[in-house]
Amino acid sequence: MVFSSIIFLTAFLPLTFILYYFPFSIKYKNTILIIMSLLFYSFGEPVYILLMLGSVLMNYLFGRLLGNVDGKRKLWLILSVIFNIGLLGVFKYTGFFVETVNQAFRLSLHVPKIELPIGISFYTFQAMSYVIDVYRDEKQVQKNFFKLLLYISFFPQLIAGPIVRYHDIDVQLGKRGVDGKGKTSPRMIVDGMERFVKGLAKKVIIANAMGQIADTIYALDITGYNALVAWTGAIAYVFQIYYDFSGYSDMAIGLAKMFGFEFLENFDHPYSSLSIKEFWRRWHISLSTWFKEYVYIPLGGNRKGKIRTNVNKIIVFFLTGFWHGANWTFIVWGLFHGAFLIIEDFVRTLTRKQKGVEGSDRKAVSGNDNIVVKIIKNIYVWIVVTVGFVFFRADNISIAMAFIGKMFAGFSKNRASVVLVCKLLNNYNIFVLVLAFILSYPVVKIIKDKLSNKKIYKSMVAAGSLLLLGMCILNLASEAYNPFIYFRF
Repeated sequence: MVFSSIIFLTAFLPLTFILYYFPFSIKYKNTILIIMSLLFYSFGEPVYILLMLGSVLMNYLFGRLLGNVDGKRKLWLILSVIFNIGLLGVFKYTGFFVETVNQAFRLSLHVPKIELPIGISFYTFQAMSYVIDVYRDEKQVQKNFFKLLLYISFFPQLIAGPIVRYHDIDVQLGKRGVDGKGKTSPRMIVDGMERFVKGLAKKVIIANAMGQIADTIYALDITGYNALVAWTGAIAYVFQIYYDFSGYSDMAIGLAKMFGFEFLENFDHPYSSLSIKEFWRRWHISLSTWFKEYVYIPLGGNRKGKIRTNVNKIIVFFLTGFWHGANWTFIVWGLFHGAFLIIEDFVRTLTRKQKGVEGSDRKAVSGNDNIVVKIIKNIYVWIVVTVGFVFFRADNISIAMAFIGKMFAGFSKNRASVVLVCKLLNNYNIFVLVLAFILSYPVVKIIKDKLSNKKIYKSMVAAGSLLLLGMCILNLASEAYNPFIYFRF
């Protein structure tokens, strides 16, 4: 089951909401959320619910062992990491490793076809967050198995994130709402509903439209087309993945708020960034924060010299790419971004030395760029990110390289290319494309800051949310194209 489906919108969510708000204790409310979360997950993959439950049970046991200050805590931490990474490796990467060995040594080993459980990358990282947090502070150990089960299985973030770190939510598992017993204020519920509808509209109205264009073009033999087609497909995918992913994050944050939980933000207009470093402060914040907190800093961060810092960055971005999927294209995508971070750091250091800027004055210099320089920097980010996502989307590296080649060298006249682009960019899709570009900048936030104190603003938001919800339901009822791109994750 996915959020952008009729059954979720008209049956699952209303039923869950009604059951949750019976006037009973928070223990009852947690029980309802657990039951409905397991039902949500089992709707599409009933067998793999046992895998998730087994993962929760093992991490619960590891947590209890780590909570024993007199025990071999480091050993239990290592074993827990081996278990979680091993679980992810078996189900997500076995085929990839066997294929790689076959290619490297010209073997013909059987490649097992293991179906990827939905959301395994997300819930495994959450489980690891729990055991690592307990290792760092044994007081965080969760002695109630069902609270840990709720943390990992909670349906808003289960299949597409955000990755919620345990120490950000541990208190809310037993105490939340205006009374600490799960009662949520009407304003919080309404805010959650409006945030959910915002995410649903991103997914249904923008991401799906852009996805149809991207899927059509990436299915072509790009060598028969020119740069016009290649850039159209690349840009369409850039918008698809952003509005799909940030839309699901908005829906998750909104749903959580409806049930009294506060999740941290996961996207903050990344395409408005002026550097790749800033892009990663704004893109998939929960994942980049997870890697920073549980990988980069334990490796030494930037505390052990420039060379070690760069090595740590490469390791983190290699793992970031690999986390997304069992394909070399994802690894190249991660390393591609890591390389630009290192290049930017080198250029930044060189520039500062030339200007003789040290200490707190560095921020002042970086903030003094005029509008032209900022536009150029933003265009640079768009180009790097767009090229990077070609690797992310392509089926293999050869296809990605051919695609990128067409983007930068395919300037020949090609009637078939013009006809195809004109067909794909009808009036509706052009409108959505322009809308996607405008909303990728914090335009709505600026308007909200100016109008939020006015009484009419809340009425406008409420009316707009109802209109968008109606449009989304009509769209879902009449449109067959509604992909769920996180099956690969």
